[in-house]
Order: sequence, then structure tokens, then C-alpha cells
Amino acid sequence: MLEKIITENRNKLNGLEEVIGYRFRDRGNLVLALTHSSYANERKAADIKSNERLEFLGDSVLNIVTSDYIYRNCPELPEGEMTKMRAAIVCESSLTRCAEKIRLGDYLFLGKGEENTGGRNRSSILSDAFEALIGAIYIDGGISEARRFILKTMKEIYLDLERIDVFKDYKTMFQEIVQKKGDQRISYRILNEKGPDHNKVFTAQVLVGEKPYGKGTGRSKKEAEQNAAKDAIDKMKVGK
Repeated sequence: MLEKIITENRNKLNGLEEVIGYRFRDRGNLVLALTHSSYANERKAADIKSNERLEFLGDSVLNIVTSDYIYRNCPELPEGEMTKMRAAIVCESSLTRCAEKIRLGDYLFLGKGEENTGGRNRSSILSDAFEALIGAIYIDGGISEARRFILKTMKEIYLDLERIDVFKDYKTMFQEIVQKKGDQRISYRILNEKGPDHNKVFTAQVLVGEKPYGKGTGRSKKEAEQNAAKDAIDKMKVGK
């Protein structure tokens, strides 16, 4: 079944390889990175796997490459601020931005339900697939190729965060922006939490009144809320 998917989607896979500047030795790794769980679930009989395990691996590779970059390029930062900078780089909104840059959504294998409900543009799917792609490149070509891809694709985000004060309280920043437009109620809601107790990932949403403005993930509820506020600020900047 895998060989059939590769053969039937040769042009699609060629296109993504050209965009990312990496040619896979084993295209099965690339197909796996692009396979959402909804697609795999519709083909259980064919034993098609989803990209969730690669996402887990890619997350770890991204963290080590980003940590190494910060350590080498920001020698003045103490450990706590290095942690904050890394969290700002690897948050959902940043990864979604990178996925959109390479039009990753166009190449995903989605189930019919996700396809019909806009899954190709959903932030959570794009950010997860981006991490899975990193994992696939690491498995296929090693850490040097994964590092090259990360530094190339995320270059603007790395440089942006070096130029600005990334250690601001995004919740306070968002509150100040909203208050300029009047006295409106801001609230945060935890949408989801997954993973074992020692390694949970939380997803938070920020609302103004009843209207959602942004979402973010984090290893704690506080971090998820901060990233939700950052996502809302980023979206407001784009909307200007």
C-alpha cells in the first residue's frame, strides 16, 4: 500500500522535496510525515500509520537544535531566559507560520472528514505535521540535515526573537492592546490536555468577550495561555 501511495503521489512528493531542499532516500519517511491520523484511521485494513510518532521525535530534534542555536548565539542569556526564548520559538503559532511558508497543508494526506472541515489550514494539524517532517528528515538524513532544514525554514523566527524582547508577558501585552479599544473582558480557557502526568501538553484559548482570538500550547497551563496571547497578538498584527 505504501508503494502505491508513493507511486500515485510522485509529483506531489517531488514538489515538496523541491520546496524544502531535501530529497529523501526513503520516501516512505516523507509519506509517513504527511499522513494525518484521520487518513490512517480510514485505512486501518491496509496498516497505514500516522505521523504521530514522527511528531514526537521531531519535537525533540527541534528542541535540541533550537537550544543549541540559542546557546551559541545568545551567550548573554541566563538559563531561565533561554528557556523562555526556546518556548517562543517552538510554540504552535511559530510552527504553523513555518508550515504555511512551505505550503505544507497542500501536501498532507487527510481523511475525508478533516479534508471537508478545513484540516489543511488548521493550526494544530500544520504545526504537528511540521514537527513530523523534521522527524522524518532526521530519520532519513541524520541530525545535520534536520538542523539545516530547521535553521533555513525557521530563520526569520530565530532572527525576529533575537531582535525583540521575547521575555515580555504576552498576556499583559494583549490586555493592553484590547483595553485601548474599550473595556472588554478577556478570559482564558483550557481546551485540551494530553500526555502522561509527567509530560502533559496543554492547549489554551484566549477570548475577548465570547470571541476566540488565539490558541497556544505549552507544557503548563500558564505557558499555554501565554502562547495563546502571543498567537492573538500575531494575528492582530497580520490583520492590520
